[in-house]
Amino acid sequence: MNTTTSTHTTLRAEGFSCPSCVSKIEKQVGRLAGVESVKVQFATSKIEVDHDPAVASVDDLVAEVAKAGYTARPSAF
Repeated sequence: MNTTTSTHTTLRAEGFSCPSCVSKIEKQVGRLAGVESVKVQFATSKIEVDHDPAVASVDDLVAEVAKAGYTARPSAF
């Protein structure tokens, strides 16, 4: 039986300038193994990710956002 433990991580992003940034980040982070869902909130600059921390760490998520051309950091809320 395969059980995965999913974690919900919120990142704060910087450098958002347009709504098209949202889909760019969602596509980039969504490609990462272990990521189940990605939701970017343009108005609040938050990136919410459901992921398996054993496969995709928070550092991995931040690195993927950087590959999309934006800066992100973990956020408590």
